[in-house]
Amino acid sequence: MSTPIDLTALKNRQMATWASGDYAVIGTTLQIVGEQLAEACDLLCDERVLDVAAGNGNATLAAARRGCKVTSTDYVAKLLERGEDRTRAEHLDVTFQVADAEDLPFEDASFDAVLSTFGVMFTPDQPKAAAELARVCRPGGRIGLANWTPEGYIGQVFKTLGRHMPPPPGVQPPSNWGTEAWLNSHFDQRDFQLQVTRRLFNFRYRSAAHWIDTFRTWYGPVHKAFATLPPEGGAALEKDLTELLNRLNRAGERSLVVPSEYLEVVITRR
Repeated sequence: MSTPIDLTALKNRQMATWASGDYAVIGTTLQIVGEQLAEACDLLCDERVLDVAAGNGNATLAAARRGCKVTSTDYVAKLLERGEDRTRAEHLDVTFQVADAEDLPFEDASFDAVLSTFGVMFTPDQPKAAAELARVCRPGGRIGLANWTPEGYIGQVFKTLGRHMPPPPGVQPPSNWGTEAWLNSHFDQRDFQLQVTRRLFNFRYRSAAHWIDTFRTWYGPVHKAFATLPPEGGAALEKDLTELLNRLNRAGERSLVVPSEYLEVVITRR
């Protein structure tokens, strides 16, 4: 018989991983995804919006810029501080609160829209997180998600990391959230209407070496992998990432532009 996964221990390790480096350096480059998601959800002035696993606040800012009453949450306080810095700079009114996506401290049906860009997909207990998104969204409200697909570039990055640092047995890949089959199985069509659009985000760097240096310094999962692996393991990981980047680069020798597929998801609660 397989040993049950200790989800609490896994979550604690994840928290430490995301608190390492400085995700905001990477996160700010993804702002366009939050803006597009806000438009896809057709956010309206004065709507109550919850950003779950908000990181440094891309969806938070997008909603606040549209006049929404936004609550921004994450289980890593350091990330929320970066979001607060950004909202102060733009003189936006946002409430920030440390909260676990698997146990949201809000009443049922308390938000008009619930958003998450590349955040909730990393929760250890995926069904529980999906249920929490649904619980706090009012009937007629929308759940808006941006999730990396398994086939896309970031999905392949995590597969590469997994080859060098295998996850514990039984742990579900975050890219489950980037498949329509998984979304349909956790948001039943009798209660939810799903609209899924495949989009591309372009990572733009000088070279493969520039991308790797930036991510190993600032992006928690890559930072942690290089910090944990022995020197020969780190060199092997760098080689594999370099090959992946160069294979997907559409800019040629003069620069690096790597498209990464994600699902833009709008789920309307009936």
